[in-house]
Amino acid sequence: MIITTTDTVPGKVIKEWKGFVRGGTIQSKHIGKDILAGLKTIVGGEISEYTEMMEEARQKAIGRMVEDARSKGANAIIGMRLQTAGVMQNAAEIIAYGTAVYVEEG
Repeated sequence: MIITTTDTVPGKVIKEWKGFVRGGTIQSKHIGKDILAGLKTIVGGEISEYTEMMEEARQKAIGRMVEDARSKGANAIIGMRLQTAGVMQNAAEIIAYGTAVYVEEG
């Protein structure tokens, strides 16, 4: 699956528009990670536990978006975006979305 943030795929021609696709997940904080993060805020620096958690959430959302596109017969997603929103205390939603298309060599 080709995924791009642009509206075209270089070297390819869009033959069919398959429509809007999306995938998402809601990720909550883990109490153990909260404790480690709290300690790190005292000394400063990257909170790697949250970095890893959010990277995993992004990959899940993108994977679900790709599944949605495949189910529509697409082989590429253009205009892909990621969005994050807080849905409740200690939980965030990650959404990946874009336009599914079928492309061929140009």
